[in-house]
Amino acid sequence: MAKNDSIWRLVIVLTCISLLAALALTGVYALTKGPIEQGQREKKEKALQAVLPDYEGTVRDTVIVDADNESIPVHLAIGKDGELCGAGIETYTKKAFAGRFDLMVGFDAEGTIVNTEVLKAGETPGLGDKINKDKSEFAMQFNHQNPADYKLVVKKDGGDVDAITAATISSRAYCDAVQRAYDIFMKIKEDYHE
Repeated sequence: MAKNDSIWRLVIVLTCISLLAALALTGVYALTKGPIEQGQREKKEKALQAVLPDYEGTVRDTVIVDADNESIPVHLAIGKDGELCGAGIETYTKKAFAGRFDLMVGFDAEGTIVNTEVLKAGETPGLGDKINKDKSEFAMQFNHQNPADYKLVVKKDGGDVDAITAATISSRAYCDAVQRAYDIFMKIKEDYHE
């Protein structure tokens, strides 16, 4: 009989500890959710400013659903006369070594890449994380290139992109994300009416 009482006591104590831990985690989540979301918004805004071409006008936000049924935020740079001056496209790839990463890619009106910025990635430190500009110059090779005549494939696979040494998967994934953004931009450009 005493053995059953001690088992029930253990169950009750463990249940109380679990409830307290769950309450603590809920509290921490509630406290950090807002600042994390604000930080992500600020990072996207900063990335958008870095990738859009120089123009005078406004930004019009829209969402495009891609071939994989993913919603892609698109930020159109609209000139004062209503002309399409370029766009910043929040693109992604699911081919990364860590599974997925997100980029912001900017284009001018002709489809030339203005700049790229990593929004979120979890690539291997010291290797795949070299997609980040503070780790290497890899991303700079995309700037001022027009994918109409610059093949967004690593050289090892017959393209024009120099891969990151020992991180070919991450390099291929980066190319995939940029190509996705370019395809979306060209579709928008084709369908754009002032």
